[in-house]
Amino acid sequence: MAEATPASAGYPITYEVEPQIAERNRLTAAFRPILAIPQWLLVGEPGQDVGGGVVGLAATIMAIISWFAIVFTGRQPRGLWDFTNFYMRWRGNAVAYMALLRDEYPPFGPGDGSYPASFSVAGFPETRNRWSVGLRLIYAIPQLIVLFFLGIAWLVTVVIAWFAILFTGRYPEGLYTFGVGYMRWSFRVDAYLLLMRDEYPPFSLD
Repeated sequence: MAEATPASAGYPITYEVEPQIAERNRLTAAFRPILAIPQWLLVGEPGQDVGGGVVGLAATIMAIISWFAIVFTGRQPRGLWDFTNFYMRWRGNAVAYMALLRDEYPPFGPGDGSYPASFSVAGFPETRNRWSVGLRLIYAIPQLIVLFFLGIAWLVTVVIAWFAILFTGRYPEGLYTFGVGYMRWSFRVDAYLLLMRDEYPPFSLD
């Protein structure tokens, strides 16, 4: 019998964080909420905060303009999509730091690809599904409901992980895996809402 393929296999949006093997920096972890403020103000907090921060607000405005462009012409201006990609790549780095997944301070901007976290999308879609885009907010409701409850669970695990890092210098592996999975799911839905792709996100942490 053929092996089952995960629903997320082949999905055109990915988010990965390289596990930090070395002992964690307890001092920067302790003050992470303060150290992360500049990044938070620019790209928003982890979790369901699509369009958060100053740059995120600009990306939301780009998505609204893109919505009208796609619904009426079937195409998205490439410059608007590129800006959203810029925002999501930057956010991918910042979220890994804010969510205690990495200790290295993220660059202001997407960086040169050297940061150990990465958001990536398969490419700019030349043609778009007008129905999917027109009804995007309605289609996203089931995803947002599930992510709301997952987000509550994630908040609990990240508090536990924060104490674990302070006392042991380690992020518990199971909680870390869940945290990366939750962020991956969240990023896919964020990108879907910001009109980067039309493929419906899988209900999956993988």
